[in-house]
Amino acid sequence: MSLMPFDDRDGVIWFDGNMVPWRDAKVHVLSHGLHYASCVFEGERVYGRRIFKLTEHSQRLAHSAEVLGFELPYSVADIDQACHDIVAAQNIVDGYVRPVAWRGSEMMAISAQQTTIHVAIAAWEWPSYFDPAARLKGIRLAISQWRRPAPDTAPTDSKSAGLYMICTLSKHAAEAKGYADALMLDWRGRVAEATGANFFMAQGGELHTPIPDCFLDGITRRTVIELARGRGIKVVERVIMPDELGQADEVFLTGTAAELTPVGEIDEHHYQVGPITRRLIEDYDKIVRMPEAAAPAA
Repeated sequence: MSLMPFDDRDGVIWFDGNMVPWRDAKVHVLSHGLHYASCVFEGERVYGRRIFKLTEHSQRLAHSAEVLGFELPYSVADIDQACHDIVAAQNIVDGYVRPVAWRGSEMMAISAQQTTIHVAIAAWEWPSYFDPAARLKGIRLAISQWRRPAPDTAPTDSKSAGLYMICTLSKHAAEAKGYADALMLDWRGRVAEATGANFFMAQGGELHTPIPDCFLDGITRRTVIELARGRGIKVVERVIMPDELGQADEVFLTGTAAELTPVGEIDEHHYQVGPITRRLIEDYDKIVRMPEAAAPAA
């Protein structure tokens, strides 16, 4: 499969307040964010040139930075505007936006109070996260050997780079076995999430989802919960154990990149893409393209 490297593209990237040619947006090899994972990021979808729920994403970026002990050198409004600017500069109609903030290279040690905080924002055209054909019939998941950490062992209330190392390991292992993604349990052995998306299962006409007490309460997750309740579907946030997976009628994942993706298989369990999943996919596809969903700044 031919890949288009992300370091060798045309266009520009917003970098510390300036539009920089894409190939010149570089980070030094001794940056603290690279060595010690003092880095936070966001992922945002562009629909019809508008960024869905942009301010919520910018607020979460600022919150994640605060959790990691640093302050962004730009306000939430500044980040919002920069995201709009880069989408316009890149002429993105339907795509993806990646804001990222990290500690610089002034200190190369665990301690890093004197490092400069850098912020960059890139945008590019991006289709479905999972294979479109597989998505329509439900993707296949394998349960990972890696577990989401306890909140007193890692900054789980943040979208920080270090938390995704076990996600990469889990996804690679699943793909090596022919699956599309991995389902991760938490440190207690409870169902948590996929490697980059929240988990839902329909059961008896209700929608059940794990309590996000050691992983992100995703923006897409909250959106889908609102859509389900708007349809009169009861949503239950509760502890879900792996032995309950065989009792689910439908399963799907939610996330900015994944959007709303049906699951057809988790290890030995098989599911149909049922009516609740289909209705919510339709509702989500409508809401993300509503003009008022994420109006650009004036």
